[in-house]
Amino acid sequence: MDHEHKHQILNRLKTIEGHIRGVQRMVEEDAYCIDLLNQTRAIQQALAKLDAVILANHLRSCVTTAIRSEDISERERVLTELLQVFESTHR
Repeated sequence: MDHEHKHQILNRLKTIEGHIRGVQRMVEEDAYCIDLLNQTRAIQQALAKLDAVILANHLRSCVTTAIRSEDISERERVLTELLQVFESTHR
């Protein structure tokens, strides 16, 4: 992972961490349930954006390298990994 992507991912994680701390405070302060749900949905959306950044980086680096490789088993390994990730999210 190059420095730029690493920096981008870490920034997103810090933002998500801040949102989670905010929700913790809301729970401690007995916030209205709908307000909590709105915040947890925002966290889920932020995680989805993080996943998209990580996936894009993976496709542009590891997957591209494997597909261009002469090693058929490496290509199959990378494709199987991707399929497993997506299959696990749709169960």
